[in-house]
Amino acid sequence: MTDRNLRDLRRAAKTQTAAPGAPPTITFPCDYPIKVVGDAAEDFAAVVCQVVSRHDSEFDATTLEVVESRNARFQSVRLTMRATGEAQLKALFAELKATGRVHMVV
Repeated sequence: MTDRNLRDLRRAAKTQTAAPGAPPTITFPCDYPIKVVGDAAEDFAAVVCQVVSRHDSEFDATTLEVVESRNARFQSVRLTMRATGEAQLKALFAELKATGRVHMVV
């Protein structure tokens, strides 16, 4: 890559319209992908599924994807739910953290 190409990339990055540091805007309702990370356990995905189902009555548990870490110490549960608003997402994240089994929600 030449210096000219790099310069063009930098210029394009400066002309973006979003304010720096501003969170992206989300139009609700929407399909919202979530990744939940916690300690590996046989029932971890079931616990996550129960919590998500309380916040999205139409959630399809068959769409869950469970991935173990390289050392099998952690599991990540990937899912897509129907988000209706910011309050719903905040309540979901709080309830997932309150289980005591979730380390991170992305």
